Amino acid sequence: MAYLDHAATTSMLPAATAALTKELGELGNPSSLHAAGRRARRVVEESREVIAAGFGARPSEVVFTGGGTEADNLAVKGLYWGRQAGRRRPRILASSVEHHAVLDPIRWLEEAQGADVVWLEVDSVGRVDPQQVHDEIARDPESVALVTVMWANNEVGTVQPVAECVAAASGFGVPVHADAVQAAGHLDVDFAASGLDALTVSAHKLGGPLGVGALLLGRSVVPTPLVHGGGQERDVRSGTLDTPSIAGFAAATAEALDTRVERTAAVAALRDELISRVIAEVPDARLNGDPRLDATHRLPGNAHLSFPGCEGDSLLMLLDARGVHCSTGSACSAGVAEPSHVLLAMGSTPAEARSSLRFSLGHTSTRADIDELVAAIGPVVDRARAARSSTATARGK
Repeated sequence: MAYLDHAATTSMLPAATAALTKELGELGNPSSLHAAGRRARRVVEESREVIAAGFGARPSEVVFTGGGTEADNLAVKGLYWGRQAGRRRPRILASSVEHHAVLDPIRWLEEAQGADVVWLEVDSVGRVDPQQVHDEIARDPESVALVTVMWANNEVGTVQPVAECVAAASGFGVPVHADAVQAAGHLDVDFAASGLDALTVSAHKLGGPLGVGALLLGRSVVPTPLVHGGGQERDVRSGTLDTPSIAGFAAATAEALDTRVERTAAVAALRDELISRVIAEVPDARLNGDPRLDATHRLPGNAHLSFPGCEGDSLLMLLDARGVHCSTGSACSAGVAEPSHVLLAMGSTPAEARSSLRFSLGHTSTRADIDELVAAIGPVVDRARAARSSTATARGK
């Protein structure tokens, strides 16, 4: 098997597996006051310190959640609700290429709560213009509830100018959030240096367990909670903390960041080889996203390619049958494939958007994985094109 879908989830790092399994054998609710509870609380707080140090935050700014999606919802809805007062129709500024964990809560706020949404345009490589952020806020600063721009795009890998967007919003008192799920552990993500008010990270994208993440939240930022109950996590996210997963999250963060520079350099070199060899096999394949392959502009493990004349879903299944695992840029709803909103926002046609695949590499990727993909991609593209041509001919009859 050649696993080339690390952007979806990656293998747990050994230190994370060890920390998680060790803690699974222990007992204690970290909110309990007896010795077992205090022991669990110590694990949680030591883990909080590790994660905070890893991402340039204070421990008090780390709010644990059940994953990246919950953290994004808490940031978007919580900041919107917390800043509704006195605003006739609060505005949300969001990039048009956000992950659905941000996109869908915003759409819900628009439809169900009357939010006024401004979708920030992107250029042909998927990058937001910070000047538009400034101009939209300056037009009516008091109406803006929040700005959200992801750190790096999950589909095409383009790194956004987050610091510039924060600078564009500075002076207006508008909170800025970034989804850094794809960037954390792979790029230099520093919460304090970024100037952000809220930042989302997820454990399983950097070698930790599934089902745990965090919202890094500035101490002066007070979102309205999504969940009410025991008042855990600054009274922002109630619920019993998952001590084993949090321990695994911290261990993964420490290991991933200790080895980040060397590991991402190796992954980027493999990614560059993948791109060049695939295009050699399929010369009309096109790289999507920023063509500058350094970490300032693109995620080190991301290779997103369009194959003209093919359907991405067909390519995915044909590659899967050959033991190559990747993903498309499409989101499927009720079995109906729709073109990627990211690629459409970048100017692709629906046909171009449907012809794309994302190959994403991680810490377990090897040259053998690329060899398997390269051996399969030419025949698979030929077969997908032939099938599409036959279908078109049959429909014409």
